Amino acid sequence: MSKLGDEYSKEEILSLLKKNGSDPTIVNWFDQCIDFHTFPAPGLLIGIYMVDKALELLGATPGEKLYAVCETTKCAPDPLQVITHCTTGNHRLTVIPIGRFALTMNRPSSDDHAVGFRVKVDVGKLDGTPTLKAWFANSSDFDGMTMKKKLVEEILDIGTGMLSWEKVRIPVSHKKKWKTVICTSCGEPVPDNLVENGLCPGCGSQKYYEKI
Repeated sequence: MSKLGDEYSKEEILSLLKKNGSDPTIVNWFDQCIDFHTFPAPGLLIGIYMVDKALELLGATPGEKLYAVCETTKCAPDPLQVITHCTTGNHRLTVIPIGRFALTMNRPSSDDHAVGFRVKVDVGKLDGTPTLKAWFANSSDFDGMTMKKKLVEEILDIGTGMLSWEKVRIPVSHKKKWKTVICTSCGEPVPDNLVENGLCPGCGSQKYYEKI
């Protein structure tokens, strides 16, 4: 049993992957993603396998222009950004905080819909990984002080075997023309298609600060 609070370092995880016979590309993705995320969170490691499976299903490579939707804000968006270069800033990553550990990926489309693949963690496939199953269920059976190494080992052992997927249609939002207007409250310029009763979202429904 691992020591209290003990967990694998990035270097140890990369070594385990190599011992498992993982493809060098996967090992490199783990290296880059852990650095980007700043630590080897279990959700990040799972997310790497999810992106790998989505790319395989699409027959795509990370250099292609791809679009992605992530259904959780926790960990999974980062492998998408590092591996596929889908980011919120380039408008190719949409993060929807609906709490499902799943992501969808598709190629660009000039139509109103695109065909893609949705990949998710399938709890029905976790029976052989009891530590992972307990962690994923946020169960009290998982002890974060003593089970972190075992959790990582089970994630690396099962890999994409924990996943299920489905072919889906995704609505495509094409660029629309807009013009700049001035918010009646803050006086700052905003796109007209975001204005709510004369107010920019920052002064209205998405206000998140108060001046001091």
